[in-house]
Amino acid sequence: MFDVIIVGGGPVGVFVACELKLAGAKPLVIERLTSISQDDKAHGLTGQVVRLLDHRGLFERASGTSIPEAAPGFFFGAMPLPLHMLADDNPMHLLPINQRDFEQMLNVRAEELGIEIRRGIEMKSFTQADDHVEVTLSDLEAGTESIITADYLIGSDGARSNVRKESGIGFPGHTDRHIVDRTALIAPSNQFIPVDGGEVDVAGLGRIPGTFYRTEQGVFTIAMLDPQNPVVHTMEWEEEPDGNCPGTGTRMSMAEMENSIERVIGAPVKLTPPPIGRPTLLRRLSGRNTRLAERYRDRRVFLVGDSAHVHSAAGGPGLNLALQDAANLAWKIAADIDGWAPKDLLSTYESERRPLGDRVFMQTQAQTALMSPGSDVTALRELFSELLNNKDNLQLIADLIAGSDVRLGCHDLSRQQNPMKGNCCT
Repeated sequence: MFDVIIVGGGPVGVFVACELKLAGAKPLVIERLTSISQDDKAHGLTGQVVRLLDHRGLFERASGTSIPEAAPGFFFGAMPLPLHMLADDNPMHLLPINQRDFEQMLNVRAEELGIEIRRGIEMKSFTQADDHVEVTLSDLEAGTESIITADYLIGSDGARSNVRKESGIGFPGHTDRHIVDRTALIAPSNQFIPVDGGEVDVAGLGRIPGTFYRTEQGVFTIAMLDPQNPVVHTMEWEEEPDGNCPGTGTRMSMAEMENSIERVIGAPVKLTPPPIGRPTLLRRLSGRNTRLAERYRDRRVFLVGDSAHVHSAAGGPGLNLALQDAANLAWKIAADIDGWAPKDLLSTYESERRPLGDRVFMQTQAQTALMSPGSDVTALRELFSELLNNKDNLQLIADLIAGSDVRLGCHDLSRQQNPMKGNCCT
């Protein structure tokens, strides 16, 4: 009945389903949550994926504008990047949008394409045969189980992916247990006033960058994409982190957020929770993971997005990398199902996408190192700033964070054979 079962109905899972449907396959998406999460997560998309969405006719839906434009500036390791110096060679296109709104837009598109998304359903297990995958599903509300057979299974079920674990695919990497991230959604406040030049005027401190503000005590950011729901965030390096929320340890509080901001910026703040009925968030995360799956494929099972790679969110590489995974994989699976794919086409998914995951693995760790406290890091940042005034160096960094520093040769396929031709080199 279905060609591909996709486990995980977040933005990546729904997008890969849309890509499969456009290429002629019939996907089914299963998702544990009964509705789209309203949690505050990503606040936008960056780099190559913005152009990809434009090619699919989705950029205008998400942005309300017709043409993606390159950003005149961005940041790397909490350092400003003067991207205007690159002129027409600037690869950093931006799409400011909350993840919950992006997911809603993709779900509408999936409905238009006739894609079935089953919510409140969990994958219990699967078995593989030479020509199919048999997946056992559990209806969480009814408490019943069912078995569905498909040609392929795609795991888009996050960093704790059950698909990856069931496949026996390792997830090696690095954990820095001393980094503590605290984040809160707050009500609008006259303590944080946006001013010209992308800066924010902070009461008792003065003007700071509207992206990252690094001090010798940590990093402070305030995101005002939605002026009615500003997001404040701190990064601190602690010898003995207090705990983890969600998880063990004390729960996060608004007072804790206030104290953390004061430690980082050196000025007291008073925060107010969002009004009743608005999204809320109080989150403390102790430790930071950077991990890359040993393999992206186990026979008829594939991994995309956070199932395959997790890393710092610095620079917003997560959805950029993940949605390009989806676009690269979908047409290849559809080609195999349709019978016209060359013998080794599916193997190129891992050989093409995993090196890009490795690049993000590298650059996000480098950005984290550049944000850490210490006079030695401050000296390194001064040197790095000087290097970024060189156009060639700036181009290298811009291409790296945009995901355009690795170019793949197109497969030898005719446009008549490949309905996704033109984007196969994602």
